[in-house]
Amino acid sequence: MDSIKLHYDISATDFTRAGAASGDVKRTLKELGVAPSTIRNVAVAMYEGEINMVIHAGGGVIDVEITEDAIKMVLADQGPGIENVELAMKEGFSTAPDNIRCLGFGAGMGLPNIKKYTDEFQLDTEVGVGTTLTLKVYMKP
Repeated sequence: MDSIKLHYDISATDFTRAGAASGDVKRTLKELGVAPSTIRNVAVAMYEGEINMVIHAGGGVIDVEITEDAIKMVLADQGPGIENVELAMKEGFSTAPDNIRCLGFGAGMGLPNIKKYTDEFQLDTEVGVGTTLTLKVYMKP
């Protein structure tokens, strides 16, 4: 299989479209016959990252590359960056404002879930510059 490359622009604060990119990748992987466990892992990780971009970063871009061996996702934004990565990685920690929490988002599980559902997790962030997540999920039989 040749690699498949997908690109998504994620809108800021648009909860009506949040999840569209991860849903599209999920459909693509199903069409390719990828194992359900791999699809689940990709969908969860990408959705969590997508929601974080909408809530915290003013949107961003997601680039996905699907190969025979893995699905690589690069989620990049020019948001405020993450001041304390160690704290942000703790389950339940959230900087989401109350109006976002009232919508059912901002429970503080985004980054922990992303790490849990990926085989490779790299977070690069700089306060005032933005955040880039580079994620990989290996194909399972």
